[in-house]
Amino acid sequence: MTTVVVVRKGGTVAIAADTLVTFGDTRLAHGYEANEKLFKVGDSWIGMAGTTAHFPVLRRALASLPPDELKLHTRDQVFDTFLKLHPKLKENFFLNTKEDDSDPYESMQFTALIANPGGIFGVYSYREVFEFDRFWGIGTGRSFALGAMHAMQDKAKTAKELAEIGVRAGCEFDKNSAGPVLAHTIKLNSKG
Repeated sequence: MTTVVVVRKGGTVAIAADTLVTFGDTRLAHGYEANEKLFKVGDSWIGMAGTTAHFPVLRRALASLPPDELKLHTRDQVFDTFLKLHPKLKENFFLNTKEDDSDPYESMQFTALIANPGGIFGVYSYREVFEFDRFWGIGTGRSFALGAMHAMQDKAKTAKELAEIGVRAGCEFDKNSAGPVLAHTIKLNSKG
């Protein structure tokens, strides 16, 4: 459970996340463990929502891809990368792909947001990839984050400021999100 957001504004992209981990009714706040929900792969920052076990798995799986297979700067590149990653998640990391008998595809069981010089992207469990023009959020605090970012998008001066506003709203109202808020910014490519 989490609040992770990505924002695109003024030639910059930002990604931000809360730092709380929960185990059922138990909260493991940032002061007890590093709890960083954002990690860097190449020139991309990635944030995830899902079980804590996904974080080291996705970091290691992405790092194991050859550079010519690890491309995350366009919607098609993100799709192709996660398509190549899926068999590795199953074979090397024992991902259970079963969610429901009526699933149209095998699930990756997580949702991720990506920020890099190419833009901001979302990857969902069936490898659906979205490229966002302004901002987006995932996790249990996403509704609060999206509302706050919508309300402040014209007032916030930077992508980082808007991203932090979104995550702080998630931390304020979502019982599964808490600070401190961690954020990273990246300059967009001139084409982006």
